[in-house]
Amino acid sequence: MSAPSDIPQAPKVTEREARQVAEAAREQDWRKPSFAKELFLGRFRLDLIHPHPMPAADDVRRGEAFLARLREFCETRIDGALIEREARIPDEVVNGLKELGALGMKIEPKYGGLGLTQVYYNKALALVGSASPSLGALLSAHQSIGVPQPLKMFGTQEQKDAFLPRLASTDISAFLLTEPDVGSDPARLATTAVPDGDDYVLDGVKLWTTNGVVADLLVVMARVPQSEGHKGGITAFVVEADSEGVTVEHRNAFMGLRGIENGVTRFHRVRVPAANRIGPEGAGLKIALTTLNTGRLSLPAMCVGVGKWSLKIAREWTAVREQWGRPVARHEAVGAKISFIAATTFALEAVVDLSSQMADENRNDIRIEAALAKLYGSEMGWLISDELVQIRGGRGFETADSLAARGERAVPAEQMLRDMRINRIFEGSTEIMHLLIAREAVDAHLKVAGDIIDPDKPLSAKAKAGANAAGFYARWLPKLVSGPGQLPSAYSEFKVPGHPDLSAHLRYVERSARKLARSTFYAMSRWQGRMETKQGFLGRIVDIGAELFAMSAACVRAEHLRVNGDHGREAYQLADVFCRQSRIRVEELFTRLWSNTDDIDRRVVDGVLSGTYTWLEEGVIDPSGDGPWIADATPGPATGENVHRPIR
Repeated sequence: MSAPSDIPQAPKVTEREARQVAEAAREQDWRKPSFAKELFLGRFRLDLIHPHPMPAADDVRRGEAFLARLREFCETRIDGALIEREARIPDEVVNGLKELGALGMKIEPKYGGLGLTQVYYNKALALVGSASPSLGALLSAHQSIGVPQPLKMFGTQEQKDAFLPRLASTDISAFLLTEPDVGSDPARLATTAVPDGDDYVLDGVKLWTTNGVVADLLVVMARVPQSEGHKGGITAFVVEADSEGVTVEHRNAFMGLRGIENGVTRFHRVRVPAANRIGPEGAGLKIALTTLNTGRLSLPAMCVGVGKWSLKIAREWTAVREQWGRPVARHEAVGAKISFIAATTFALEAVVDLSSQMADENRNDIRIEAALAKLYGSEMGWLISDELVQIRGGRGFETADSLAARGERAVPAEQMLRDMRINRIFEGSTEIMHLLIAREAVDAHLKVAGDIIDPDKPLSAKAKAGANAAGFYARWLPKLVSGPGQLPSAYSEFKVPGHPDLSAHLRYVERSARKLARSTFYAMSRWQGRMETKQGFLGRIVDIGAELFAMSAACVRAEHLRVNGDHGREAYQLADVFCRQSRIRVEELFTRLWSNTDDIDRRVVDGVLSGTYTWLEEGVIDPSGDGPWIADATPGPATGENVHRPIR
């Protein structure tokens, strides 16, 4: 069959249909244990994370050797200030990283890659990201969500043989899902891939294609129409970026990450061999979400790097800057910020390293842990950056070039703040992450009681679900009444003479996990089918879980460092301070579960949208330009210059 002349626009779907598409893409089963899943169910399974998992000696040797080479490259070949000024990464820097093997950090040696573990891949990203966040984004987009990871997990042997050697040495990849009018709602995906003999013909427009401007290979998500012999559905393809009909129409510019090569890519009658399809038709979203299960760990890894750098700058600056006769670090208001940065950086590294090591061991299902790491890392990383700017005062708001021009140290604190802001949006915004994690957190409840609250289920199904739910809750609810958290002797291995008592914090986590589960159950009983609309409540539930996970990871890391004689006393101090700070946040979140302004907020929103408060907008000038809110993405031939520029 030939490609049609009239390509359909984004399909109109109902809210329920959109949810069904997202639900179908989820991993439905839990074949391995999950610490975070158990935590949300009120079961504190410390045994799943303690003792802290350890990497193999050979993995450590290879990882440390590469980090040493990478550090030398970052210190001698990367000029972060130049990248910021010119809003472009020099080609020679990218080529140098290629020669170093950085494109193949996660690719197996048999395909020409380095075969680093997730732990050392993340350490490498933190290192590169501290030299230039734009470079960190390039390497992360290439390997965490670009072509290598989905091929590693779902590709055929022929695809791996054809593409992985290129991706390990010369070719940069990009991941193309988002469209001008489609973000976290993939049911409306408009890009099509129409079967035509042994090929598919792609038509559509993709937005915010990180690496898309310089990419050689693309992972493209497109909708295959259902037809005879074709199941159809959203499907993943590997596409050569220089294929006829592929045009990079625009290189986007942002408030931060000025060096990233992010663009708008148009596909017009692009022929893609069926052999380049990853997995079966209709499996595209599942492939994307499964890839992100570990791919999301790269972003919080770079947040750890920012935390470490922020701590260094805060320490050095506040020791020399004096106010009222003493260093500003000695003033309580500033000291509290330094303590927050130090303690939170320790906890973030604990979360990322623990999750990464669990990913390497592959004994646990870490889909929730990785999502929590992304959510918590991006939120706390942003706060750390903001606090550093505040500590630096006016110098924090001043650019590094301006500081240097007047004879002071060029500290790019304001740039780091701008660069960090995207992390709360990248790879799932905070709001979307709340919903994604909340769905996984209540999965056990929906499995036994979902049919009860589903309006489309018949009475017979509801009755059967009611019987199943009664049995489940009869066994589960009594276990939420008491537990080890109420025993003063519990977790005694974390009560070490001469060190802060971390066992008390773990007992708090255990008690809070049961309280969290009881709160979730009460909310489901109260709101039933309306639970999914209570996004404020669900967000707080997830945030509590994130804090409890971080507290657990911090304590386990501190004990791990103590046992191995690696700054154990100091690690215990940082873990203790972090847990004390975290407990205050948890208590506030528990209070806000039931004492909040969610209902009246919705009434205000109704008023804003109906124009009730337009009088409040008077007295200002809107500096925005003219034009539509969402650019036209009608499929068709490109009309402008192709700004695609592969790096060779």
